[in-house]
Order: sequence, then C-alpha cells, then structure tokens
Amino acid sequence: MIQLKDVSYVRLGSPDLESAENFAIACLGLQIAERGKKELYLRSDDRAHTLCYSEGDARSQAVGFEVEDEASLQEAASTLESLGHAVHAGTAQEAEQRKVRTFIGFRDPTGNHIELVVRPERSGRRYFASRDAGITGFSHIGLNSTDPARDERFWTQVCNARVSDRIGDIPLMRVNAIHHTIALVRAPSAGIQHINHQVESSDDVLRSYYFLNEKRVPIVFGPGRHPTSGARFLYFRGPDGMIFEYSVGVVEIADEATHRPRQFGFEPTSFCMWGAKPAGMTLPNN
Repeated sequence: MIQLKDVSYVRLGSPDLESAENFAIACLGLQIAERGKKELYLRSDDRAHTLCYSEGDARSQAVGFEVEDEASLQEAASTLESLGHAVHAGTAQEAEQRKVRTFIGFRDPTGNHIELVVRPERSGRRYFASRDAGITGFSHIGLNSTDPARDERFWTQVCNARVSDRIGDIPLMRVNAIHHTIALVRAPSAGIQHINHQVESSDDVLRSYYFLNEKRVPIVFGPGRHPTSGARFLYFRGPDGMIFEYSVGVVEIADEATHRPRQFGFEPTSFCMWGAKPAGMTLPNN
C-alpha cells in the first residue's frame, strides 16, 4: 500500500501569470518564494512552496503528495505499474522545478495528474504573508471524480487514505489525523475542484469575506460551517476559475481504531449547518 504522509503542493497552469500573481498576493495572501520567466512559486507556511503557477494551459494541473523516502517511492511506482497505471519517473530537472529530492507522476482512475514526492524543501525563512489573511498553511484539495466510488477504492485500497465522512457519494478522506486531505467530487472530467488554506481564527474567515467583497472577488460559498469537519469556511473564485477556500477549526480523528465514517445526505445542509447557499458551486436542491 502506498503510504501518503501529506499533501505537498499544487501546480496550476495559467495563460496569464501576471494576473495569477496579482491575485495570489493581493487577494489570497500568499508570499512569493520565487519568480521565474514562466513559473511563480508561492508559500503559505514553512514549506519552500505550496502553490506553483506555470505559464500555459489552465487545464494543466497536478497535486503532489509526500511519501517517506526513495524506497517507498520505488515501491509505489511498482504498485502503480502492476495495476496498469503509467508511471513517469521525474527527471532531475523536473525534480528541481518541484523543489523535491525525487518524484514520480501518474494519473488516478479519473485522470487527475498526481505526483508522489520525496523530501520536499522547507524554507529557513519565516512565512510572511503578503496580506493579513491569517493563513497558517496549505491543508487539502478537492479532486474531480467521474466515479467517486471507484476512485474511493483507489485512494483507500491502493493508497492509505481513510474515509472520515461521506456526503452522498463524496468521500472526505484523511491520510493523517486531519479530518480530510482529499475530497472526491463528482464531475464530468478530471481537475482540481478546490484548494484549501487554513487560517488562524473565525475572525480571519469573516475579515476575508468583507475584504474579498471589496476587491470584487466572487464569493461562491459561505461564510458557513461544515457539519462534517466542523470547519468554518469561505469559498471564492480565483484566476482561471479555480476555487480557493479558507477554513478554520477542522477536527482531527483522535482514535483511528474506533472512528466510523458518518453518512450525510446529499443536500445543502450537509455542506453548511448555518444555511449558507452556494453561488457558483453546484450543489443539489438550491
């Protein structure tokens, strides 16, 4: 079984790096770690980067997950190949671009581009936000899935993900104690459904609600509170249509042995216990 330790980074293509940079620093609140001619590296915590924009097609997206060491990576490659997944062994130059020791890439059953990495770089410099959004770190991603039940089996039987809760057929899965690191959302094609950053307090969520409204950033859901993870949240739309989320108060699963996933109905109150309705995110019965 492939042992994922944590989500490490997201790579997004963008045809307009300048607009992506303006949004990332003026609205989202990330710190520029490095700016190249065709790539922009951004930090949200003590890691060297957690988001990289590359000049190109916005449909070019990848998510990196950290594994323990190179032996674990080779074992993962063998497992994936035995199951029929084409595995790309990253070159030294590609690893340098990702600021990792080494990596492999493959596609999950839906076709999402997934990378497994060893020794992602940390930074000795303290993360210093470009605006006071209260970000404490990159935390989780939502992935599109053309068949959530099939993809849940991949992430839980081939990898070490465990289901914390389900909303309809959406599994919220953890790879460590945090309630979820991966959410699989039914969609017609592959892609990253949303990118989450944790913030320090509920005040930060509400401050950003008013701040982003003033900046005319489309708010697509919230402020609200998830009944599953307990998180207070705010979703908003960034460049190239990508949805970003701030949240705080995500519970941790304290006892792996006794935890049982709860089943929530596929209805709006399962996404927000305060009654927030999405605007621009597709949920049922709105």
